[in-house]
Amino acid sequence: MKFIKFLVVGILFGIVMTKSEALSWYRIQEMFRFQAFHMYGIIGTAVTLGVIGVFLIKKFKIRDISGSQIAFHPKDKSIFRYLIGGTIFGFGWALSGACPGPMVVNLGYGFLSFAIVILFAMVGTFFYGIIKDYLPH
Repeated sequence: MKFIKFLVVGILFGIVMTKSEALSWYRIQEMFRFQAFHMYGIIGTAVTLGVIGVFLIKKFKIRDISGSQIAFHPKDKSIFRYLIGGTIFGFGWALSGACPGPMVVNLGYGFLSFAIVILFAMVGTFFYGIIKDYLPH
């Protein structure tokens, strides 16, 4: 019963993704072909809200739900790893038609082929877990 809040947030997330058409492979294809602003507007709004949220967390020293301090750690200045990771993520996004959030929403929406996409996303995550100690971090 204590996890009901996560179920409610997940349902609301699914509704927002569906109503905004962010789970549409057509909208994602438009974005990658630079044919429409729709997805860039959604992503830009998310980034803007994220920046505002981090600013407010730092300014007011907001704590998490358990009362612990939220810590932000400096990132590595090496751009190479971000380019490689972003490229791999982008290829997966372009090939599957969805990033991780919409993959689950698409499955819940009834597109059963996304079970294959989710399966291979989990296989990729598992594979990363195996080789992560050998990668530059």
